[in-house]
Amino acid sequence: MNYLIPANTKRGKLILGFFKPHDLFILAGGILVTLLLMATSEMSSPIITILVLSPAIICGFLVLPVPYYHNVLNIIIELYEFLTNRQTYRWKGWCYKVGNKNKKTK
Repeated sequence: MNYLIPANTKRGKLILGFFKPHDLFILAGGILVTLLLMATSEMSSPIITILVLSPAIICGFLVLPVPYYHNVLNIIIELYEFLTNRQTYRWKGWCYKVGNKNKKTK
């Protein structure tokens, strides 16, 4: 009774096979801010041009697909949760309660 699960079963639930709805909102927001900045600012120097284009570039980088994760944003969220959560793990294995019973009876 071996079951073969295709590797791309989750991709069928994604938009265009890569994006979740909130990923597209992030990307669209970055592109919209960039377009507004392009329309309102005068791009006379390379520094200003880079600053104007940076929202779309940053948002595009965040939704970039990465192997073993969904995208770069998920890696950043996982890293943040790992670094901010408790790092001392208490073992509660199969003999955790057995050990407590032995201590109470002695």
